[in-house]
Amino acid sequence: MMDALTIYRLAHWLHIRRVPVLPNLLQVCIFLLFNSYIPYQTKIGKGTRVGHRGIAVVINKETIIGENVLIRAHVTIGKKEPEGKAPVIGNHVSIGDGAKILGDVQVGDYAQIGANAVVLTNLPANSIAVGVPARVIKECVNA
Repeated sequence: MMDALTIYRLAHWLHIRRVPVLPNLLQVCIFLLFNSYIPYQTKIGKGTRVGHRGIAVVINKETIIGENVLIRAHVTIGKKEPEGKAPVIGNHVSIGDGAKILGDVQVGDYAQIGANAVVLTNLPANSIAVGVPARVIKECVNA
């Protein structure tokens, strides 16, 4: 079954190969089919997937997302100000439904972000963050 990230990956592949027009058309398809904005310029790692086929996901084009990240529905990842920096998401991160990750934020590997959390500060690796604004409630140590 087709999801928003599958279309994004095709658009990104075409963009890297400098194919004109088609990446833009595919980006419009993502918006029309899934009510999502996932720009083809965004860097998204292998194995990353979206829950609920990517419904209502908004990602800033300057965001960098690692490998094997799970992005659930209604997630926003972007800048706080137009001139600001976009978030960098590590590998194996889980982002809950409705979460917002905003600004010059780094999310460490294996972090978990709860549903509807608003992340405005860096999250360490192996942590669990919840709330508005998000706060770390647990840090796990790798054995």
